[in-house]
Parts: sequence; C-alpha cells; structure tokens
Amino acid sequence: MTAEGEKTTAPPDRGGPARPAAGRGAARRLSWGLADQAASSVTNFAVGICVARSLGLAAFGVFSLTWVTYGVVLNVSRGVATDPLVVRFSGVPDASWRAAVARSSGTALGAGAVLGAACLAAGLGAGGRVGTAFAALGVVLPALLLQDAWRFAFFAAGTGRRAFVNDLVWGAALVPGMVVAARVGGVPAFVLAWGAAAAVAAAYGCLQSGIRPRPARARGWLREHRDLGYRYLAENVSNSGAAQLRAYGLGAIAGVGAVGATRGAELLLGPFLAVLMGLSLVTVAEAARVLRRAPHRLGAFCLLIGGGQAAAALLWGGALLLTPDRLGERVLGDVWHSAAELIVPATLGVAAAGLGVGAAAGLRALAAARRSLRAQLFASACYAGGGLGGAAAAGAVGSAWGVAAATVSGSAVWWLQLRYALRERRHRPEPEVETL
Repeated sequence: MTAEGEKTTAPPDRGGPARPAAGRGAARRLSWGLADQAASSVTNFAVGICVARSLGLAAFGVFSLTWVTYGVVLNVSRGVATDPLVVRFSGVPDASWRAAVARSSGTALGAGAVLGAACLAAGLGAGGRVGTAFAALGVVLPALLLQDAWRFAFFAAGTGRRAFVNDLVWGAALVPGMVVAARVGGVPAFVLAWGAAAAVAAAYGCLQSGIRPRPARARGWLREHRDLGYRYLAENVSNSGAAQLRAYGLGAIAGVGAVGATRGAELLLGPFLAVLMGLSLVTVAEAARVLRRAPHRLGAFCLLIGGGQAAAALLWGGALLLTPDRLGERVLGDVWHSAAELIVPATLGVAAAGLGVGAAAGLRALAAARRSLRAQLFASACYAGGGLGGAAAAGAVGSAWGVAAATVSGSAVWWLQLRYALRERRHRPEPEVETL
C-alpha cells in the first residue's frame, strides 16, 4: 500500500498461472490468520471461563469491565502503531519492514506504559473490587500491547506462522498462571496471570523477529503517519469506547450481573469471533494486495470476506441454540442461564459486524481514512445508543437487541462508504490513494 498522495498504476490482471498462485498465497495467509486468532481466542476464552467458574457472576462482571477497558487501550495502540504499519508496510522489502516494525512496536510499548500508568493510578484511587482490578490491568498493559504489535507486524510481512507460534507461547505460559490465580482467588490475580503470560510471549516476539522495539522513535512514527494514525485512532477508540460506554451504562442501569451475562454470551460466540478477528488480522493486507494486482476485484473480495463471516456467524448461533442446558452449565456455570437468553440478538449483531468487516477492509486498503472514520463514528453512536436505550427498556436482553439493530445499520453505512470510495477511484484518470 502506498502512502497517501502517491500515484500508482496497478499492473493489469493478465490471468494465467500467476492468478492461481496468488490465490493460493492469499488462502495460506488467511489460514494462518485463522489459526493465530484461534490460538489467541482460546487463551482469552480460557481466562474468561476460569473467572466465570471460579468467582461467579458478580466478579465476572468486574472482570468484564476491565476487559472492555483493555479493548479501548488496545484500539488506541492499534490506531497509532499497527494499523498504519499494516496499510503502508505490507509486502514491502525486508529492510523497510524491519525499520518500520522497530518504530511501530516501540510506539505500542510506549502507549502501554503511558496508558498503563494512568489505569494504575485510577485503580488505586478508586479502590474496591473494581479499582484493584483496574490497577492490575495497568501493570500488565505494556506487555499486552507489545504482544499484540508483534502479531500485526508478522502478518504485515506475510509470515502469519510466526504470529501463531507467538500466541501458542502465550497460551502455554498461561496454564501455570491460571493455576496460581485460581488458588489465590480474586479478579486481580487472574488479570496479572493473563498479563504475565503475555509478557513471556512479547519477549519471545523480540527473539522471533530479531527486532528491538524503539519507544524513543515513537514521536517520529506518530508524526510521519499522522494522516492515517490520528483518524484510525479516532475510528478505533469510537468503536471500543462505545463498547465500554455500553458496558458501564449497562452496569449502572442493570447491575454488574448484566455485564457478566453479556460477556458470557460473547464467550459463547467465541469460536466464531475467533474467525472474525483472525480474518481481520489479514484482510486489510490482502485487500491492499488485491488493490495493487487487480483493483477491479476489490469489491468482490470484500463481499466474499464479509458475506462468508456473516453466514458463519448465523450457523454458529444456530448451533448454540441447540446446546443442552447441562452442557452450557458445565462451560459457564451460573453465568449460562443469563447468557443463553442473549444468544439470538448477539448472533445477529455479530453476523452484521462480520459483514461490515469486509467493507472496512476495502476502505482501509484504499487508505480512505476519512470515509472509514465517518462510517465508524456512525456505527459507534448507534451501538452506544442502542445498547443503553435497550438496557433502560429491558436490561441485558433489551441492550442486546438494541446493539443488534445498531450493528445492522452500521454495516449498511460501511458498505455505502465503500461503494462511494470505489466509484471515486474508478473516475480518476490515474488510480491514486485518497488525499486527506
């Protein structure tokens, strides 16, 4: 992907043996994305299940509040550090990639240190069960964000196998941590164990890549990529911030038990969410490659990715509806019955989100940051409004249905913006990335 303002003429798609070879390469990279996210999701799923079974619904609600806060911080890091890396340094020469990764990973590590310190201070000031959980999150944020940065760096280079191995290391390190946390008890123990395992994987990422993160160069990275980074930051934070606002509002309106039930429903959809997140790791890089090689195929590629994810979500949700209560109780314990009521709306919401991911990948590949920001701001406003309005009307169930309706509307806007962006590109005499 070229920097904005640079004109590029994509080579024509001439067919022949190159096309099947390119297709096999894309399928291989997508497969590694799925495998990596499966490993990551199993790790996160294991943590959630351990907390739910060990500490009960109320403590699981507290853990869920720290989880959505981590999601906000993670998206801050991705917006300024790894999203510009994937858009502009996918498939580039190794020397360029290594120099960019050193600065990008340093930016992620610096963001973790700054935001972790703020989270630690806020948690210590608040006190109580929620405060101590947030303080623990602040301690481990640098490791969590650096480990995530390595994953995106490897996928930008087309070496998803390394990301997969890194997540396997995280999962292996998590096993003894969960055993110790279960004996100690309390949400902070589980958060610290989760972060300590991420620290092991983050250190291993340095060995895998042979690259040392350079936080001192973070300011230069931010300045060089501010045209994309700040818009992606606003886009990502609006997305995760809406989820955080919904979780906090739901807890205030219906109690932390409702937050735990919502998170329980998300855990039930975990295997499919692994597919969605795994594809999202590589779809932008793959869409950028499609844009360079065969730009007229970008729309079809995005539709294939989005439609496939939506169909998979509906199939998985249907399977969940057939799950016996006895099996559900063995997995989630007391959380199962509350979470089971949310399966249908949660499935519809995730299906709509999967469809929107295809359009989002196309907009990112086009570097149409202004259009993707518009779509995300609209979707986030709908998400927060639907989730809180539904919670006021009917608690956790109402919030889930409100989010489902909002996600359908947001997905429609994503595709509308992609349609406009593709039309603008076709009407240019020479294809070029949108100038912001």
